[in-house]
Amino acid sequence: MGVSKGKSVLTVNEKKQNRKRLWKEIKKHKVLYLFMLPCVIWLLVFCYAPMAGNILAFKNYRFDLGIFGSEWAGLKHFKAFMSSPEFWLTIRNTLIISGLKILFCFPAPIILALLLNEVRAPKFKRAIQTMSYLPNFVSWAVVVSLMTAIFTPYGGIFNDIRKSMGLEAIFVMGEKNAFYPLVIFSDMWKGVGWGSIVYLAAITGVDQGLYEAATIDGANRWQCTWHITLPGISTTIGIMFIMAVGGILNAGYDQILLLQQPANTQISQILDTYILQTGIRYGKFEYATAIGLFKSVFSLILVSLTNYLTQKYAEVGLW
Repeated sequence: MGVSKGKSVLTVNEKKQNRKRLWKEIKKHKVLYLFMLPCVIWLLVFCYAPMAGNILAFKNYRFDLGIFGSEWAGLKHFKAFMSSPEFWLTIRNTLIISGLKILFCFPAPIILALLLNEVRAPKFKRAIQTMSYLPNFVSWAVVVSLMTAIFTPYGGIFNDIRKSMGLEAIFVMGEKNAFYPLVIFSDMWKGVGWGSIVYLAAITGVDQGLYEAATIDGANRWQCTWHITLPGISTTIGIMFIMAVGGILNAGYDQILLLQQPANTQISQILDTYILQTGIRYGKFEYATAIGLFKSVFSLILVSLTNYLTQKYAEVGLW
């Protein structure tokens, strides 16, 4: 009894000392924590506080009673969404678009980072990096406007080339078959440079002695890339892949919303655009909230499952 009591007292004392040590460190680095404060406030206000609104998914919302005063509806809105024709349509479109982005756009920054790592001319390397980063700072509204100007049948450069070849002008933005290529090309063009930053940073952490030893053994640049660089950044690739799979139901609503045309609605209507349509256009706030909550829970399950599989087979995970 005396030993167990002594252990418990010791544990309490250790906790007090750890707490004092923590506050001492916070006071020591208080300036740095003050720099973090705006980010923490933003996170609380815009990410955590709105979570209280998820209760709307379980209510029959009335304006006069408010969110918390409206009567409970249980899982009514979830059942309505899962039994509607739009359920499979939006899920299918979202998965197809996100799957294509993972297939084509996820490896693109890795390839660009590997190529940039092999460039030996510093000025040329910096110029390519700057040019590849710039599209990230252009909004999707501007990107889609540029695409419309290029592909318009009324003076667009694409159709001017077609006419010079004796072909008829077509409105590419309205072509159903052109929707997926436009989505993939524009997303890759806009994000490949910015995404490569993470992998370039990871490559700088690879031990340079490994390259020297491989070169002495007669390995060429391709063999060094395949056997040293790629394994060296495999952890970063795994973590980024987990995050990409976790966001598979997002599909980039702003890009898709701007690229939507009446002709491609059947393949471009994704969960986010459907939420926006039902919530804002038709005023079904509780129904739209239920769809958004369904998407969040499904994404959490995907992240957990992917994290489990990558930890089991590749020893890479977020937690």
